[in-house]
Amino acid sequence: MPRSLLGLAVALSLGAAISLGVTRFAYGLLLPPMRADLQWSYTLAGAMNTANALGYLLGALVTPRLMARLGPSRLLLGGALLASVFMGLSGFFTDATALLAQRLLAGVASAFVFIAGGLLAARLGALQPQRMGLLLGLYYGGTGLGIVLSALLVPAMLQAAAQMRPDMAHGWAWAWWALAVACLAATAVLVWPTRALQALAPPPAAAAAGAVALRFTWRAFAPGLAGYAMFGVGYIGYMTFVIALLREQGVGPGAVTLFYALLGVAVVASSRIWAGLLDRAKGGGALATLNGLLGCATLLPALTATWPLVLLSGLVFGAVFLSVVASTTALVRHNLPPAQWAAGISAFTIVFAAGQIVGPTVVGWIADGPGGLAGLEKGLVFSALALWVGALLAWRQKPLA
Repeated sequence: MPRSLLGLAVALSLGAAISLGVTRFAYGLLLPPMRADLQWSYTLAGAMNTANALGYLLGALVTPRLMARLGPSRLLLGGALLASVFMGLSGFFTDATALLAQRLLAGVASAFVFIAGGLLAARLGALQPQRMGLLLGLYYGGTGLGIVLSALLVPAMLQAAAQMRPDMAHGWAWAWWALAVACLAATAVLVWPTRALQALAPPPAAAAAGAVALRFTWRAFAPGLAGYAMFGVGYIGYMTFVIALLREQGVGPGAVTLFYALLGVAVVASSRIWAGLLDRAKGGGALATLNGLLGCATLLPALTATWPLVLLSGLVFGAVFLSVVASTTALVRHNLPPAQWAAGISAFTIVFAAGQIVGPTVVGWIADGPGGLAGLEKGLVFSALALWVGALLAWRQKPLA
């Protein structure tokens, strides 16, 4: 594969790093100090990510129209800039309503980034069809870069704030501001792949003769869409509350940083691990297999606090969960002509966002029930069950042609 395509895929992956790795998943690290400082219940803490997911759904609903009007490159850059701004604003508020609004707006912007970037990654893969799985995996694996950055940056900023002014209230705000600066730097790098792809990628109209008649319909993809919605319900509970669970189990800050950083590294490695599966699976097999594995990884911390097994949970989860997202883009690419990719990717993003709206609040509500630590563990059991239901649904998705 030409090195230029690999470089473009890696640079483009910073869009996934911004939209998910930082804008959404960094909150899991900030939840414990914010909850302790602001006296939140677990239900309210989960509602913050529910608001982010609602914003993501709203963004996904308008993204097709915006892409038709602006093009994916401009939408990607504009969304990344907005996401950076909203991340920074989160450090200026302590009122729950204002923070919910910030999380919602950040979710809208992250949807613009993630969907537009996914379409550009699919077009990049069309230049090397035999390497489509790897190129898609590299893009979605960029989320791991954002997770690793968050794992290193958030504890460092919390510690710096505490050392500079031990009596300072709301030291977690420093972490939001640092993450916003990191997102702005990544946005600047994204200028190169978006401009290059405008010149390199074939236009959507360049579909093969005979495939032009194929159009995206929700009915044809119903099993895959349903399985992906359950993925949204299940995975987000883990990413929102697993750090809180580890803290409740008595895991120290350094071990938490190690856990989250290794999870992020596994996300980056997943592009190579599952590339072959994404290239081969024309129906819902990849989505089903990955959902099933993810359910097993989600269940582990609910069953045991044994540190090697908890680390294994994070590694397997990281190695799988963004490849679930990549599997839906591969499913669209395998079964539809390029002109229909935007519609297909947007539809899968919509059901994904709808599932994410349900997951954090339900798990938070379960965690607020009697039992303390046991409540968080029951929440992860719910998440694992949702993922396994998603696997069963996805198995029913057959190739269109």
